[in-house]
Amino acid sequence: MDLLLPLLLIGLWSCGPGSKKQAGQANQRRPNIIYIMADDLGIGDIVAFGQEIIQTPNIDRLAAEGIKFTDHYAGTSVCAPSRCVLMTGIDMGRAAIRGNMQWEPHGQMPLPDSSITVAEVLKGAGYVTGMFGKWGLGITGTEGDPNRQGWDEFYGYTDQVLAHNYYPEYLVRNGEKIHLDNAVKYLDSTAWHGGYGSYSPGKKEYSNDLFTRQALAFIEEHQDTSFLLYLPYTIPHDNGEAPVGQRQEVPELKRFRDMDWPSEQKGYAAMIERLDGYVGQLTQLVDSLGLGENTLIIFTSDNGPMQESRGFTAFFNSNGPYLGGKRDVTEGGLRMPFVARWAGTIAPGSVTNHPSAFHDFLPTACEIAGVAPPKGITGQSYLPTLKGQAQEAPEYLYFAFYEQGKKQAIRQGKWKALRNGVFEQPDTPWELYNLEKDPGETQNLAAQHPEVVQELAQLAAQAHHNDPNWPLFNTEVVEE
Repeated sequence: MDLLLPLLLIGLWSCGPGSKKQAGQANQRRPNIIYIMADDLGIGDIVAFGQEIIQTPNIDRLAAEGIKFTDHYAGTSVCAPSRCVLMTGIDMGRAAIRGNMQWEPHGQMPLPDSSITVAEVLKGAGYVTGMFGKWGLGITGTEGDPNRQGWDEFYGYTDQVLAHNYYPEYLVRNGEKIHLDNAVKYLDSTAWHGGYGSYSPGKKEYSNDLFTRQALAFIEEHQDTSFLLYLPYTIPHDNGEAPVGQRQEVPELKRFRDMDWPSEQKGYAAMIERLDGYVGQLTQLVDSLGLGENTLIIFTSDNGPMQESRGFTAFFNSNGPYLGGKRDVTEGGLRMPFVARWAGTIAPGSVTNHPSAFHDFLPTACEIAGVAPPKGITGQSYLPTLKGQAQEAPEYLYFAFYEQGKKQAIRQGKWKALRNGVFEQPDTPWELYNLEKDPGETQNLAAQHPEVVQELAQLAAQAHHNDPNWPLFNTEVVEE
């Protein structure tokens, strides 16, 4: 195929309004990368990780034909900061976005222009970059606008609150509102969401179906180039602004319709099976186009599952053998399902306990693309592990959570230390767990191993860097 047209298209994207980095060298058919991410999906919600009620044959097939990571972690245990870590390769000790901070006029605090995303790096290497789903790192016109952060093509939600509604008034395509055929009711403007919380009495166009349609078209259109495709679906995140009993939004309950379950449990299961169907469509297209040996497909989730008050964690065993869920720094909030397939490169049926986390994706993508990662990242490539090669574990994995009194966690080898309520009490004692013997974090061993606690506390202090926008301790608050 003549390379002139693709290069002109790349040039047009990179020279468009607000684009901050120019496209790089000509595309040289480097491996494609498809990164599929669920929203609030627990590690135990996938059959390959122990689920017994919900069926996920297409995600399980990725594991059977590729590799399963048993010790893979999100960036943290809530949406925006976890996604920031994924995009920038920088953990929660230095991340630019460390919480779901609401922003004016709406949306979340935008990712600053100084951040360098995986999309920008791969775009500079000649990749075409497409994202379809939930961004949550800055609305149109801000520094965090996805089209200013390396995405050639964007279609989805820029605002996480609007993303609660699966039948929205509109989605955003490259800065333009694309109105949908749904009847939307917005809620009280005095509420925490500023009136952007909504639900839809008239439901016709389901956002996640539309994301999949766009993604399939993107793959077909760019099958002769190298591409990065990021699919941050909103399934199975609930619509907390919808009436009780209608918060797990899905077009069809299918085989769960006649189950003797509460309606939202039916919806939760049906949503996950619908997501699995999307994975099947994407994988089938990749294979039918002959791209399987040149395409890495990854599936994971952004943080742990919704809490016990909703009834899902226990009913579906959504967090598997682990403690807690979303907004916790226990394993149930942080440890994610992670499977990857790359025909001819990843040995089928592989399983690894190599510790890894979201900040490792950017350097992995860079190594695959054959380019150097940006300076200052905290992640390391897991490409050797994907290829079945021996790889040293990272020195540590660091996490922080900036809500609910604020929390920290750090893992080194088998040891995991965590503590809660650190904002008011910066000297809160650390808890210590041996994950090899106690993955459920039931036995606090801090008193028995003070030397381990001290070492992990020192590493956590080393990892944490104060940001005036995000004080972790009350001692960091700057008086105005």
